[in-house]
Order: sequence, then C-alpha cells, then structure tokens
Amino acid sequence: MDRAMRVGIEIDDGGLARVTLRRGEAGNAIDLDMARGLLDAARTCAAEAVRAVLLTGEGKSFCVGGDLREFSRLSGEALHQHLTTVTAALHDALRTFAASDAPVVAAVQGAIAGAGIGLAASADVTLAAADASFTAAYTGIGYSPDAGVSWFLPRLIGPKRALDLLLTNRRIPAAEAADIGLVSRVVAADRLAAEAARTAEALRRGPTAAFGATRRLVAAGLTADLGPHLDREARAIAAAAASDAGREGVAAFLGKRTPDFTRVALKP
Repeated sequence: MDRAMRVGIEIDDGGLARVTLRRGEAGNAIDLDMARGLLDAARTCAAEAVRAVLLTGEGKSFCVGGDLREFSRLSGEALHQHLTTVTAALHDALRTFAASDAPVVAAVQGAIAGAGIGLAASADVTLAAADASFTAAYTGIGYSPDAGVSWFLPRLIGPKRALDLLLTNRRIPAAEAADIGLVSRVVAADRLAAEAARTAEALRRGPTAAFGATRRLVAAGLTADLGPHLDREARAIAAAAASDAGREGVAAFLGKRTPDFTRVALKP
C-alpha cells in the first residue's frame, strides 16, 4: 500500500492540519509505509502555513506500536536493517513535529502500546478516551523502546514510574495515565473527537510563534541550569513582545477585545 494511504493529511484554510493514521484494521500498527507517511505528513506541516496539528488514529485503537507481522517476515541482518529504516523515518517525523512552532494535539483511544505511546507522549496536549489503555510492551517481546518512549516517559512521569511501565509492561487505564502525567486529560469516548477538534481549533487561533518559543523553552528547561535558562527566557519574551503577535495581544488586552492572532502571517 502507498504510504499516502497509510497516513492522511488535510490542511484547512485556517492552517489546522489533521494527520490521521489509517490502518484501523491493523490497530494502526506502524510498518515502513506508515513511518514514511508520518514523515511526509510532518514535512508537509513544516512546509505549509500550519498553525496547529491534530493527530488521530482510525478504528478502535490509536496505535498498537510496530507492525510485528511485518517484522516477523525478516531475520538477521535484513531485520536489523529494516528496523533501522523504520525507526529512522519515524524518529525524523518526531523531530520535525517537535521543531515546528505549531502545537500538536493527539486524540487517543483503545489500546495504545509501544511506539503508539511515543506518538501520544510527543504531543503537546494529549486527550485520551475513557476506554483507552497503555502498555509499553517492548520488553515483553524482547525489544527495547523506540519512538522517543525512553526520552518522553521519564520526563512526563519520572524515571521510577517509567521503568515500572517499561520493565513490567503493566497495562494502565486512561485515568491512571492522566494521574501520572502521561496524558493531559481524559474525556468520554463519544466526546473525544469533538473535544480534540475544539482544542486544536483553539490553538490554531493562538499566537503560533509564541507557542513555538514556549515549546522550546519547556523542552530546554528540563536539562538547563537556571541562570542560562533565565537568559533564554529573557531573549524569547523580548522577541515575542516586539513581534506582530505580541503587539496584537497587548492592544487587544488594553482595548478589552479578543486578540486575532490569525491576522499575523507565519514566518516560513
């Protein structure tokens, strides 16, 4: 199947990109075509005037991880090379989304495992259906993590909890995932699509460049010393205040009106 069929992308006139995993019949398991499709989608978002990204998966499960059926058809050096190729595309997709100013909203449902956890954890806002469940699964089949799972989990839930999930493969429900910080919040399954769309639309209307600066500051702050990070914050807020979006935001506040950040053109 062509990779464009594995991952769909639609960008509306307002700059909201809807990226959809389209292997619902296979739990949206990530094969080589899907990994490359995600990279194509990420690059399209980076090249277009995208203000926010909504990531979803068709079918009962958001993403159950890698396509083990595809992997099982190979062995030895061929399997080693194949996994290297799959992860290279998947990881480049994650890097590309992370480097953008546009915030990412993920809506997840059903069983989320392996690389599916990486996709969910990489989003800036992750909404989980009440029926969602999460299991790392890697070590259960003798694998180690990919898709940024070993990077995101310790930062989101702490190293002790991360190792608990990664080593025991304990399945946790959506409510616990929210309690420990793996997802942003839980919504009723029948409201997931609408709530995710509402959240993504609200972000689309926001100050995209300021969102990008905020994303980078939060990421850098996890490992930075306080002094250099305060300097980084000072530079960022000065640039934001002098920008068109900053001037619009302050003018709207003083004028007691809602700011219209969508009038501010995005820089290529």
